[in-house]
Amino acid sequence: MDFGNYLTSDRFHQAWNSVGFARRSRYSLFTFGDTDLSYYLICEPSSETSLVSVIQGNVKISKPVVYMPGNAPPELHNFFEDESDGDLVGFLMARTAQFRNMKFDNRIGSGQLVSDSVEEIVNKLKCKLDEDEEDRVAIITSPAGMGGLAVLRYSLERIAHSAPENVAELRERGFLP
Repeated sequence: MDFGNYLTSDRFHQAWNSVGFARRSRYSLFTFGDTDLSYYLICEPSSETSLVSVIQGNVKISKPVVYMPGNAPPELHNFFEDESDGDLVGFLMARTAQFRNMKFDNRIGSGQLVSDSVEEIVNKLKCKLDEDEEDRVAIITSPAGMGGLAVLRYSLERIAHSAPENVAELRERGFLP
């Protein structure tokens, strides 16, 4: 998808808010090392099909084990069909917290097309995850063509949510005053 049209503030804000979270993981990311964020992504039907797509995936977020000075930019892999959509990523990262030296790898599993509505699929997945007592898997909803943005937003929000606990751990270990 060409994100060039979304680089105006209003249009980007509209695209950002078009994704939803039916269920979030309540766990924080590790302060050091790697964390896996598992998810189901449910995308509304596109104009080509009347079927809803369901994709199971996992984002591996790698934080540096040793924090070094410098300004190494974050690395993003497999979020967008066209990797040249770096303008959107740059736009996002320039307007959020600093994510230096971090690596994001979106590992997308196989998808399936389902004839149910988005709401029906969300309810079925919630029941399945509750039955399995699985509380580390998110359910993300998105308009057609916005799946990468939805998963990226979820990842960034999990990092922001984890920051206070990560800072507290850094203080406990003597890395911060």
